[in-house]
Amino acid sequence: MTDAFTLASPLSNRDSWTAAGWCPMERALDLIGTRSTMTLLREVFYGATRFDDLARRASMTAAIASRRLRQLVDNGLLERRPYQEPGQRTRFEYVITDRGREIFPIVAALVQFAERLPAEPGPKVELSHADCGEPLVVEVHCATGHVVAPADTVVSIAKPAAGTAES
Repeated sequence: MTDAFTLASPLSNRDSWTAAGWCPMERALDLIGTRSTMTLLREVFYGATRFDDLARRASMTAAIASRRLRQLVDNGLLERRPYQEPGQRTRFEYVITDRGREIFPIVAALVQFAERLPAEPGPKVELSHADCGEPLVVEVHCATGHVVAPADTVVSIAKPAAGTAES
């Protein structure tokens, strides 16, 4: 049994094309593909919002944290909001946006994947459902709810939506 996707025509002739430069996965990785970016997103999901806390908790320099946070804001995953402590100058905190929340399944999948890696010394993180306490399980489903494996996946060129320039 193969775990490869099924490629629909015109993609089925694999030697006639490359996904380099237009692949949606590449576009997503351009937004979140660095360890430091994902570590900052983890800290935001853990509740950190202020620059100093994010940089410290993610164990990165201020320069790297600043660059990655700017990218996350520029890409619409985080929003900068002003706050001011009494007697202090105005500063900004970083708040996750709706677009940033879409990263949650990726974060959960990485945690689930890590649970299957050889054990490392130290504490283990587990994600669970607040209402029932059961561990989270990340699976790929089709729109009707069927669990889908790689071998059950068809890759095709999406048809342009009605009213778009390509339709």
